[in-house]
Amino acid sequence: MWPAAKLTRFRSGLLAWFDKEKRDLPWRRTNDPYAIWLSEIMLQQTRVAAAIPYFERFLARFPNYQALAQADEEEVLRHWAGLGYYYRARNMQKAAQVVCEMGGFPHDYGTILELPGVGDYTAAAVASIAFDLPHAVVDGNVARVISRLFASRAARKHIVELADKLLDWKHAGNFNQAMMELGATRCLPKNPQCLLCPVAKMCKARALGLQNEFPAPKTKARNVDIERALFWIERRGKLLAWQRPANARLMPGFWELPEAEHLPEAVAKMELGTFRHGITVHRYRITVWRAAAPRQLGDCHWLAKRELDQLPLSTIFRKAVKVVDGRA
Repeated sequence: MWPAAKLTRFRSGLLAWFDKEKRDLPWRRTNDPYAIWLSEIMLQQTRVAAAIPYFERFLARFPNYQALAQADEEEVLRHWAGLGYYYRARNMQKAAQVVCEMGGFPHDYGTILELPGVGDYTAAAVASIAFDLPHAVVDGNVARVISRLFASRAARKHIVELADKLLDWKHAGNFNQAMMELGATRCLPKNPQCLLCPVAKMCKARALGLQNEFPAPKTKARNVDIERALFWIERRGKLLAWQRPANARLMPGFWELPEAEHLPEAVAKMELGTFRHGITVHRYRITVWRAAAPRQLGDCHWLAKRELDQLPLSTIFRKAVKVVDGRA
């Protein structure tokens, strides 16, 4: 680890840069632990630009943990629709209910960590940003910054130890945000902007001319291309759909358009359009077909089209609606 003088220069230089260059993000305008917690959960698996409108809409409808705890789960999921990974919304509501039982949002790292759906990273982020507690945050951006600073390909455990040593205990919240900001805007995965980096002179990988070699690249999984066909069965202002069961592993309670497995007697009559959808390494090409209602509807139900916006629809269902509406 660096000597004390270098560590002090690093901290002060990074904090001064962050104070001047940080992005104006809605969750940075508050110290409310609920809002900060919401932002951290949303930013898991979601880009900042995409998360902002969802954050603002969700917070407008559920402005505090009490409102979230008391809300109908279906409405919570509807406001989350489009972000994916719906277990995050369910865990947030469960955690909000626990916080209500506690009588207030916990002010210490250990208790925050015990909330449903909260791991080390989220607990450290909320504890430091909301309460300025000295817990280092290590996400992918921070891990990349540290890997380059020390030209290290060490395991995550060692990276976390270095993060703890770098942390400015007097300004923990701003320091953690500065490290994340540095990774998100300057120390990029490819072609890092070293000339604009406030701590480039302290970076070992930069000094060696190896900044693009750290951290070690991950082996990418091969994409899997899949064709799917959805039935668009409409009658007198109603649309046929099926609902995922409450105990489903993925997106329980969400509505989907039927496929051949749900309506084996249905016959596709006219193609209404196609679209693409990606989930991890799976790349779907989805075709929407107009079909007549079979005699046996199985587990499908008629939904009023005018009420679709009030229901938790899967992203694929919503994309299909746009395809069909665009044709009309």
